[in-house]
Amino acid sequence: MTYSLAARDPQTGMFGIAVASASIAVGNRCAWAAAGAGAITTQNRTDIRVGPRGLALLSEGRTAQQVVDQLVAESSHPEQRQFAAVDAKGATAFFSGPGIESINAAFQGEYCVSTGNTLANTAIPKAMVQAYEAAAALPFADRLLTALEAGRDAGGETKPAMAAGLRIVDKHSWPLVDLRIDYQEDPHGALRALWRTYEPLVDRFVAQVLTPWEVKPRTAMT
Repeated sequence: MTYSLAARDPQTGMFGIAVASASIAVGNRCAWAAAGAGAITTQNRTDIRVGPRGLALLSEGRTAQQVVDQLVAESSHPEQRQFAAVDAKGATAFFSGPGIESINAAFQGEYCVSTGNTLANTAIPKAMVQAYEAAAALPFADRLLTALEAGRDAGGETKPAMAAGLRIVDKHSWPLVDLRIDYQEDPHGALRALWRTYEPLVDRFVAQVLTPWEVKPRTAMT
């Protein structure tokens, strides 16, 4: 019950994933990314173990296709799984198991890949990629959110989405952005609003880690 887009931003080297689902905690379970290595999504009968394993393989310098092939080979129930990967060079790969009973699809673009299951129609991943690519002038986070909203507008899932997540990694071992909406109506709108609140604080939170003596006190949201 999930649709997502994973991408590498060639301008900054960031990796990011935007994901939505009718299933709770989708941002926690399905979206994985590591700075300098790549991004992994694991969907449909989600195997959370695939996230760390896929990132470890990407960190070894393997290509997206090699990583997806390895994840499929190691899976105990690959027919029920849906995987996607973006590697350090921006190459992409995906796998959709033949045992997935719902409508499912995937589409690859330039430095990005979209996958989905329990979809209203098979055109949704392509619509997400096209929206992402058409928003090239926007900042990376906004491009990812635009893609997610395009998935909703193209039909979304067969059930209303109730959760969404945005994860972005940059140069550090921790996520630059890790925002999640869970069990709310209109999670896309809520995620967009949450990003607008968080966006002005991104640089501050990095500075708090690296150069805390330079950070001026705030009266709230510190």
